[in-house]
This record gives sequence, C-alpha cells and structure tokens, in this order.
Amino acid sequence: MRNMSDDHTHVQEFFTARAADWDSRFPDDGPAYAAAVADLGLREGDRVLDAGCGTGRALPPLRAAVGPSGVVLGADLTPAMLEAAVRAGRDRDGQLLLADVAALPLRSQSLDAVFAAGLIAHLPEPATNLRELARVVRSGGTLALFHPIGRAALAARQGRQITPDDLRAEPSLRPLLAGSGWRMTSYVDEDDRFLALAVREF
Repeated sequence: MRNMSDDHTHVQEFFTARAADWDSRFPDDGPAYAAAVADLGLREGDRVLDAGCGTGRALPPLRAAVGPSGVVLGADLTPAMLEAAVRAGRDRDGQLLLADVAALPLRSQSLDAVFAAGLIAHLPEPATNLRELARVVRSGGTLALFHPIGRAALAARQGRQITPDDLRAEPSLRPLLAGSGWRMTSYVDEDDRFLALAVREF
C-alpha cells in the first residue's frame, strides 16, 4: 500500500513549483472553463465546490452561475496555488479552503455540485476519493470532471501516448464513477475539451 503522505508531498511539490506562472502558461482557458461550468447546470442559490481549485480559474464562472445567494467553495491541497488565487482576486468569487479532497471538511450532502478540473489524474486513490466527493453532494447533485484539452492533445503536449488503462478513458471512468456513487450522464473527449458529467445516485 502506498504512503498517502508521500502522495500528498509529491502533488504539493508539483503544484508549488508551478503555481506562480500557472495562469500565464494557460492564458486562453477561461472560455473553456466557463463553457464547462455552463454544462454543469447550476441554478441561482446552489452550493458548489471546485475540488482541487488550483489558482481558482473556475471560481468566477461558478459564482456567476450560482449568483450572490449561492455558495462557492474552492479547495486545494497546495498553499501556493491558493495564494496565487488570492493574488488574482478570485477569493472574491468563492471561499478558499486549504483542504485535501480525500477528506473534505464539509458536511455530508451539503452541496449541489462539484466541479473538478484536471483533478482525476492526481488522485492517489481514485475510487475512494470520488466516494468522498459523492459524500458531500446531495442525491441528484452533479459532478463535472473537466480538462481544457482532451486526452490525446494532453498526451501529445506531455510527449506520451494514451494508454488503455488511462483513468479518463470512458470504459475505465464509467465503472469507476459507478462504483463511487456516481452515474455518468455524458462524456466528451475532443482536442479542445474533456468533460465527463455524472449525477449522484441514492
């Protein structure tokens, strides 16, 4: 069994090293985030979590979707990412939490939706971690697993091949979600977006 603290340290080191220039490396992702948030189907007054929020790029469209009466939370494990979110002024759009998505400091069934950009590849125990996201969402609530580019384009950018055991491949992701309390409702994997939507069962 892997040491969870080692996983956390690795993830923190990876993102701490990249936090300062993260937004400048991907300056054109804003519309893709806004479109993915629109597909989540949020309503005025909803309560939503951006899980693994990083520099908070999803927080402005999430706030726009739920309005002033809604609740927007952004949770991330890496202090440097949250500091970058504050520098960008995104703490005005949501409450930032230094928290591990594997053990969220939130009540069960307290949210209407979870938005997660680029998160699944960094989860140390995907099934367990997706169950924790399910725990905090009400029955019928929604989950969006998003990336601003698709699997093939991301692999090419990173100089690697897509492998059949990729967690984000639909044949892998659908049963992974189903076993974690989610039912996948749509799946898009195109060059300019990856978006899997799921509904919280029971």
